[in-house]
Amino acid sequence: MSTEENNGHAPFEDNRLSFDEAVQYVVQRQAAAFAVHPVFEEEDDEAPSGARVFVLAADGKGGWFLRFLAGRFFSGAYAADDAIAAEDIPERVRELRFLPTRFEEAWFTEQIQVLIGKLMSASGTAAPHMPDYQNAPQKHAAADVVFPVAFIDAPKKPH
Repeated sequence: MSTEENNGHAPFEDNRLSFDEAVQYVVQRQAAAFAVHPVFEEEDDEAPSGARVFVLAADGKGGWFLRFLAGRFFSGAYAADDAIAAEDIPERVRELRFLPTRFEEAWFTEQIQVLIGKLMSASGTAAPHMPDYQNAPQKHAAADVVFPVAFIDAPKKPH
């Protein structure tokens, strides 16, 4: 791929592994590998609104499993956070390509975009186009700000 074909950026070095290569890597090195699949809203096919994250991890007993997480960007809650046994992994996941990485269990409490950034960083793969969400300035309401329950509550139903 030429530089022009990649929006003027240097070509992204692809050291991703097939599913089988990733499993072998994870088991042999007691490590991890991950893949990310962006999720788009039906009305907006330009910017993803969230992601599905697939982390292959060693189980510490010579085997491995898949941790599947899904969620919206900038949300503190995941739509899915499941551990899937090797024999239950769907075929469409086996078609993904994975990056070798490592992780810390605490990372799975972060917002999905922060988790992805940490997995990318731990993989050693340069991703200059990824913003630093973890150190981004946070906006919070002042301690004395009070939100009325009517403002937070669901819309009122007609009587």
